[in-house]
Amino acid sequence: MAVKIRMKRMGAKRNPYYRIVVADSRSPRDGRFIEQIGTYNPVVNPVEVSINEEKALDWMTKGAKPSDTVRNLFSKQGIMKKFHKQKN
Repeated sequence: MAVKIRMKRMGAKRNPYYRIVVADSRSPRDGRFIEQIGTYNPVVNPVEVSINEEKALDWMTKGAKPSDTVRNLFSKQGIMKKFHKQKN
């Protein structure tokens, strides 16, 4: 089973709000997920990002691959740096 860390879209039309979730790669974007590890709100200024760093690192060490957008969010939060340090 391939596991991905990706965003699930929530919120109203033209007012997106995302949950960062760990999901099976075969499940649909807004479908079933394993665990929620954070949120992302691009509408407010400044952008709100809250990620449970511990859970994110745990899932990545177990082999979960973040999507491109989630990888960018993780890099801005410093999670990818910690993951690469932990890996070496």
